[in-house]
Amino acid sequence: MTTLRLTAPTADGTADAELILPDGDGPLPLVVFYPDAGGLRPAMARMGERLAGAGLAVLQQNPYWRSGPFAPFDAMTVFGDPVERARLMALMTAVKPANVLADTTALVAAIADPRVQRERFGVVGYCMGGRHAFLAAGTFPERVVAAACIHAGGLVSEGPESPHLLASQLRAALYLGVADEDGSCTPAHQATLTAALDAAGVRYQLELNPGARHGYAVPDFPVYDEAASELHWKRVLTLFGEHLGA
Repeated sequence: MTTLRLTAPTADGTADAELILPDGDGPLPLVVFYPDAGGLRPAMARMGERLAGAGLAVLQQNPYWRSGPFAPFDAMTVFGDPVERARLMALMTAVKPANVLADTTALVAAIADPRVQRERFGVVGYCMGGRHAFLAAGTFPERVVAAACIHAGGLVSEGPESPHLLASQLRAALYLGVADEDGSCTPAHQATLTAALDAAGVRYQLELNPGARHGYAVPDFPVYDEAASELHWKRVLTLFGEHLGA
């Protein structure tokens, strides 16, 4: 397994990502991995490596490059520290979904390894990255064939840019891993989302994880739930195996 730093020019400057490649002759199905609020860090790298261990090429975007370098966060304490929480929220607020998706286009195009299948790919995301994964599936319907949104926040909102309004554009098979104690994906949100997906005829599974909290799948978070996380891995690897041939 090899991890490379990948860069690509955009209208705003140079986007960057980590590209994790399994060994072998290929072909290698591609998965674009959208990190959670903590950004790229060792926990995300380990998760990307687990996907690569299943034979997938994994592109982990840096959502914060436009904000410049920043001191890493301690995922175990950041949400309980008012100063650090405010610093993280400022970074998150600066991330615009349209920019993230433009970065996806540029970074996928920049992959030079001929083993990687770039035309059709899967997406996976956690927390805010889960929202990005859903938006990617709706924005690139001819390219995204499978999407996994894990404890995704903000899939349903009151505004005209709410992600659930893209349901009719989805062509991907969709997995939604939901925590049952998540204010960003409440039962009301889930009902609105599933109604939109049903009306659009989307192939999807929404799975509620009893007792799990927002962030349950990420191992460096204090709310990490090993049983729920392992279930999400089973679902995600099955999804990509069925639709990407991993």
